[in-house]
Amino acid sequence: MKVGIIQQTCVADVEANKQKLAQNIARVARQGAELVVLQELHNSLYFCQVEDVGNCSLAEPIPGPSTEYYGALAKAFGIVLVTSLYERRAPGLYHNTAVVFEKDGSIAGIYRKNHIPDDPAYYEKFYFTPGDLGFRPIETSVGKLGVQVCWDQWYPEGARLMALAGAELLIYPTAIGYESSDSPEEQERQREAWTTVQRGHAVANGLPVIAVNRTGHEPDPSGQTRGIQFWGSSFVVGPQGEFLYRAPKDEEVCQVIDVDMQRSENVRRWWPFLRDRRIDEFGELTKRFRD
Repeated sequence: MKVGIIQQTCVADVEANKQKLAQNIARVARQGAELVVLQELHNSLYFCQVEDVGNCSLAEPIPGPSTEYYGALAKAFGIVLVTSLYERRAPGLYHNTAVVFEKDGSIAGIYRKNHIPDDPAYYEKFYFTPGDLGFRPIETSVGKLGVQVCWDQWYPEGARLMALAGAELLIYPTAIGYESSDSPEEQERQREAWTTVQRGHAVANGLPVIAVNRTGHEPDPSGQTRGIQFWGSSFVVGPQGEFLYRAPKDEEVCQVIDVDMQRSENVRRWWPFLRDRRIDEFGELTKRFRD
């Protein structure tokens, strides 16, 4: 399968971001992409650098204006499209939600981000309610997509649950970058850790992984920090964690990658991790901590 990934910078103008995405979606579709994956919260700047109730006005219902917009693009180009939207579920109730569109423009399914960070410059708990849909793959014409969002990518449990439910790909729209006060060595350790943990999900579950991150610098509206330098580095790996493609840190990218969807079967035969799991010994995983 040909997978298109779009790593781009964002600006304050939502319509400008959407138009730019439409152009880039058209670009990878013309190159034969059947599945296209966008980065986290791609409609706007990453607004979670500050706690400001005014930013809640960016949220939209699902279905709503953005699902109509991206559904039309999916239909126009005959692609399965993975988007990342700020969902207004009810007054004062919002989610960080991935929406997957089928080739006919219909909504194939949604995933609400389960793990919500609350760290300097990533004040997501202020804006997002944790997801309540569990870890269920979304059925599409190109396969069962195990879609999660950003902070979810650090947790092996979510990847495993998606795999156990039949996911054929693990997909992570992302917005992550450097803290400017960290040393260059520490910044590089963080970027490599981010890459390594997701390659581990591929290996442990025998599945390809697609991670699409933002790039570029976005200032802190409060002026308390020097903003976030998103580290790009979007990538696609195969079921043994092998790189099929890795984007640069600081460049916009529209790339189409060939993913062998049959390879997972062979890899799982060679490394039958699912066969050998000691599920009778895993009950304590549901505890916060073992005393």
